[in-house]
Amino acid sequence: MGGKQRDKDDEAYGKPVKYDPSFRGPIKNRSCTDVICCVLFLLFILGYIVVGIVAWLYGDPRQVLYPRNSTGAYCGMGENKDKPYLLYFNIFSCILSTNIISVAENGLQCPTPQVCVSSCPEAPWTVEKNQFSQTVGEVFYTKNRNFCLPGVPWNMMVITSLQQELCPSFLLPSAPALGRCFPWTNVTLPELPGITNDTTIAQGISGLIESLNARDISVKIFEDFAHSWYWILVALGVALVLSLLFIFLLRLVAGPLVLVLILGVLGVLAYGIYYCWEEYRVLRDKGASISQLGFTTNLSAYQSVQETWLAALIVLAVLEAILLLVLIFLRQRIRIAIALLKEASKAVGQMMSTMFYPLVTFVLLLICIAYWAMTALYLATSGQPQYVLWASNISSPGCEKVSINTSCNPMDQPVNSSCPGLMCVFQGYSSKGLVQRSLFNLQIYGVLGLFWTLNWVLALGQCVLAGAFASFYWAFHKPQDIPTFPLISAFIRTLRYHTGSLAFGALILTLVQIARVILEYIDHKLRGVQNPVARCIMCCFKCCLWCLEKFIKFLNRNAYIMIAIYGKNFCVSAKNAFTLLMRNIVRVVVLDKVTDLLLFFGKLLVVGGVGVLSFFFFSGRIQGLGRDFKSPHLNYYWLPIMTSIVGAYVIASGFFSVFGMCVDTLFLCFLEDLERNNGSLDRPYYMSKSLLKILGKKNEAPPDNKKRKK
Repeated sequence: MGGKQRDKDDEAYGKPVKYDPSFRGPIKNRSCTDVICCVLFLLFILGYIVVGIVAWLYGDPRQVLYPRNSTGAYCGMGENKDKPYLLYFNIFSCILSTNIISVAENGLQCPTPQVCVSSCPEAPWTVEKNQFSQTVGEVFYTKNRNFCLPGVPWNMMVITSLQQELCPSFLLPSAPALGRCFPWTNVTLPELPGITNDTTIAQGISGLIESLNARDISVKIFEDFAHSWYWILVALGVALVLSLLFIFLLRLVAGPLVLVLILGVLGVLAYGIYYCWEEYRVLRDKGASISQLGFTTNLSAYQSVQETWLAALIVLAVLEAILLLVLIFLRQRIRIAIALLKEASKAVGQMMSTMFYPLVTFVLLLICIAYWAMTALYLATSGQPQYVLWASNISSPGCEKVSINTSCNPMDQPVNSSCPGLMCVFQGYSSKGLVQRSLFNLQIYGVLGLFWTLNWVLALGQCVLAGAFASFYWAFHKPQDIPTFPLISAFIRTLRYHTGSLAFGALILTLVQIARVILEYIDHKLRGVQNPVARCIMCCFKCCLWCLEKFIKFLNRNAYIMIAIYGKNFCVSAKNAFTLLMRNIVRVVVLDKVTDLLLFFGKLLVVGGVGVLSFFFFSGRIQGLGRDFKSPHLNYYWLPIMTSIVGAYVIASGFFSVFGMCVDTLFLCFLEDLERNNGSLDRPYYMSKSLLKILGKKNEAPPDNKKRKK
């Protein structure tokens, strides 16, 4: 009865794969799949290129790369070619009017006149009262203080230039940072009207200067990288070697390592049970109960009641019991998972080129991201510049009749003595025109292109690696029967026949990811006005979309493996992969968790090892290495440490992603091998001897007497 019921359950997820005498691994004679989706994808890419061309024709990224003066002219370009820096007349207004975040979001624009200068001021200076009656030429030009707005006449009175904000009333010793003159942090502030008597404002200005003085920090960072770059490369080389060693040694220590990791998890859970019991016992003796605490939004208060630790104890005990039962009743499947990990290590060793394929994926991803970033930048800066009338204080006498914020010509600066500081300033770029009116739609098109191309590149990598590793498994005599250049063959085969299928799977994943982005945007906008019920509903939606994205990634990954082997379209491949996995669901869960545990430990080993070595080396804690291996003197020793850690994580993730794809591919091939073959003379198993031994199966003909030719 049990066998019949199991057969019915298997039929619910499709029939087992039938024996095909012509099957010898990845199909060579195949045709193009998902042609319609391939055409749509190519048309979309063509449109994406057109969007990039339009953005390049109408965009103006100089506004991001170069600072602008009050008239909207770029510093360091055109007539200001010899004036690359921007000087704020009154940088204190950046603090007095808004906060630093707002200043940064507006491109470091402040409500004060700004002028392009050839060099930043080097000494503090303030206009004295006896200089008000002198001319601008006498006070500024003859003293080499060329910091007035362009076109201010030599004979204009200083008091007039100050009232109209045509010249600065004071100067501070500054250094260029981000193309702008920012005051030094160690300068003594001069006597400034309305500033020096307010210590809070002075402290705020000092904080702004310290936070925006990026030049000094950037120079120190550059010096640190210049002194330590070769040691960082050494650390990354150590990460590469450790990753390769870990993968290659799995064929020798996979079994003991998995056992140690599982016992470690059991030990951690056991300690957690013991700790929760001790906390529960102490609080129980004190009589601390949740009935005394009641309901509170202070979650930390629940640590002082016995029911919290009792609940944690029960949860950990249940997890401990489940893990023990898994070890007892699923030990055979754990042995199969370990054998597949060893086999994957052998496959990677036979095809070393697969370990470096992530470099190809990285380059393609970098191209996609760079193209989108440049297109978005050019689109955001499209349009004609607009100029409006502006005054620093519109409530001043004489400004009531002036139409502030009306259009003006920057080449004809207004001179209106009745309104001090009135000038024509740059406001922004116009939203008129076909490109500007369609700017939002074009940016959405660009975001869709970014997600779709990124997912397609990742899908390409998975399918190519799957094709290479499948050719390893279905080689009856290894390594003699492994095809020549399996990775290159799989790459060409995938691009030629399955671009549409990869685009189909990538599009499905892209739509889900964009839905998640939209939901996150809505949640961010409505966060301040949501009630608890709305927040709960939003969290449920976000959780559902997150689970859906994870499921689609899992389904796509296995569909690409089936595409690489059989060359069928995406839907058929996804269906066949899903039904095959559902017929072996217990093996799937065991292998997935064992692999995740092992790869997590591998990443921890590589990243942690490189991080510890980098810390002891760059902090100078390793003595006696000799002059040639002495750690360099650094301003921020944590900078090369963090760079080494991040680089080690990227390297380990790249290598282990290949290994994970190898395990998944060999696992699907193994499941099909069990269903397709029976070990007879005509239908021998392709799996390794260790897997045959674990399963209690054998081939009737020894491999030496049974030659399987391609």
